[in-house]
Amino acid sequence: MTNSFSRAVLIVCAFSSCKLMNTNRSGPDNQRLAIVLNNYYEDREKLYPIEATQNGDNRYNDKLPVDFTDSYLDTLRNFYSGYKNKINQFDRDKLNQNDQISFDIFKREMEMSIEGIDLHFSINNVTMPNIQYMPFNQFEGTPLYLGQMGSGTGIQPFKTVADYDNWIKRATAFGAWADSAIVYFSRGLANGYILPRYLVVKMIPQMADLGSDDANKSLFYGPANHIPDSFTAQDKARVTGDLVHLINEILTPAYKRLAVFLQKEYLPKSRATIGFDDLPDGSKLYNYMIRYWTTTNKTPQEIYETGLSEVKRIRGEMELTKIKTGFNGDLPSFFTFMKTDPRFMPFKTPEEVLDAFRKIQMTIDPNLKKLFGRTPKTRFEIRQTEAFRAASASAEYNQGAPDGSRPGIFYVPILDATKFNITSGMESLFLHEAIPGHHYQMSLQMEDTLLPKFRRFAWYGAYGEGWALYCESLGKELGLYTDPYQYMGALGDEIHRAVRLVVDVAMHQKKMTREEAIKYMMDNEAISEDGATAEIERYIAIPAQALSYKTGAMKIRELRTRYSDELGPDFKIADFHDAVLQDGCMPLDVFERKMDAWEMSQ
Repeated sequence: MTNSFSRAVLIVCAFSSCKLMNTNRSGPDNQRLAIVLNNYYEDREKLYPIEATQNGDNRYNDKLPVDFTDSYLDTLRNFYSGYKNKINQFDRDKLNQNDQISFDIFKREMEMSIEGIDLHFSINNVTMPNIQYMPFNQFEGTPLYLGQMGSGTGIQPFKTVADYDNWIKRATAFGAWADSAIVYFSRGLANGYILPRYLVVKMIPQMADLGSDDANKSLFYGPANHIPDSFTAQDKARVTGDLVHLINEILTPAYKRLAVFLQKEYLPKSRATIGFDDLPDGSKLYNYMIRYWTTTNKTPQEIYETGLSEVKRIRGEMELTKIKTGFNGDLPSFFTFMKTDPRFMPFKTPEEVLDAFRKIQMTIDPNLKKLFGRTPKTRFEIRQTEAFRAASASAEYNQGAPDGSRPGIFYVPILDATKFNITSGMESLFLHEAIPGHHYQMSLQMEDTLLPKFRRFAWYGAYGEGWALYCESLGKELGLYTDPYQYMGALGDEIHRAVRLVVDVAMHQKKMTREEAIKYMMDNEAISEDGATAEIERYIAIPAQALSYKTGAMKIRELRTRYSDELGPDFKIADFHDAVLQDGCMPLDVFERKMDAWEMSQ
């Protein structure tokens, strides 16, 4: 990965199919824009060092900013405002079509970031937006992300002595981060920005577990167990001693301080309500999060009504599928049967669960070439989610490194293999989180060196999660869903995303309770109470994020149907998918304009 901009004339070409620049595409405006975009990316990496590490830029691997303080948000406000002024100096109409895409994405990012900061959100692409007075929760935030990095199996590299030293310096800063978090949590208690009690009770044991009294048994001791053989004996002894000191003197005390504070001071004052509408300017905060995650101007009521309509439609398809299985009984009884019948829980060990996912990968592999012309080079692996976060984790995808040093990883939480249910939608889950969902989309974007860097590593939930959810609908075309129970699992995953539209809005805008939301979810899909509880609490913790999936998937399906109808025999599904993935993640309005231009070129 290069850090210079000697190839600026080439990089400003935003379409990955454009391999060479002609004189009409290398005017002064294009070159000036390329420089602005590159400078933005370079300056951004300094402000977001963990994001830089994730992107494979190791220059800031020793940095851990306290990213929610007033002074830090002031720095971010000045940063985004400065670049907003720079992008506004360009006349969009004078830019070529490719650079207009970059212009539109960039301008929106500046405006949304400034607006979020003014609403007290701390914005970045690694962890999700958090209000500065609620710096983390049980689903995401620096304390959990630090555990992933410090385990030695995450994005933080541990290959050289310098890598170990960088990590020790970065993690040492967590002491100050934790103390600042306590200060800002306390400010939130005073000004009304308070986490729901349901979330706080889950955070306390997480912090306690990460603060191990025995350094050798600590999650953060992981890198000491995998010191490269190339290290000298002296280096091995020194970095091991430094890691033990880090755990005993910095990390364990910091996590314990957080646990004690949350238990003794924060929990008694945490709120019994769950919705954003109970926070200061709650409706404004929630509307912002809807625009942030869906990249649309849809109102909460529009989204809510779409959810009700989709739940009704998918339930109809479920009824038809139930009949095909020969089950006698209503849909709720069928859900219970699928959740409890031993035939659907055949696994004995976590490895058997992982092998079942590997079999899915082998099944779709011969069919992928029918639907895709381009595939990623980034390696792919399936792993079990680490124990320390498995209880609160969903299956997820972590992107690989641009230089190929880290594969894309599909993580599967397996608390008890004997209870892992095959009707939970294993096939659709793989299509979404792994191949061709997140792995294809994120890897192809990251590998496309013709994109400006700020776009190579950008993320927009409606496009990214929308693509992944759309991929679930490709199951039959890829040789899956031949078993009606697996198809029912896929329908369960689809209705799950429709249910989200209903309960997310209802909890944050319509006073729906946690218990009512759990019941609504269980009434409409084959999910356990524990599973429904974890999902509902996720929507409480991260408002509007769950709205992005269905919003984006419906837009991609809408475009596929429209283009297929209009182009007739000239419509090629592989070309359509390649066009969708080409140019990387972007807001939905920019995406639709780009795809309309693609259709005109067919």
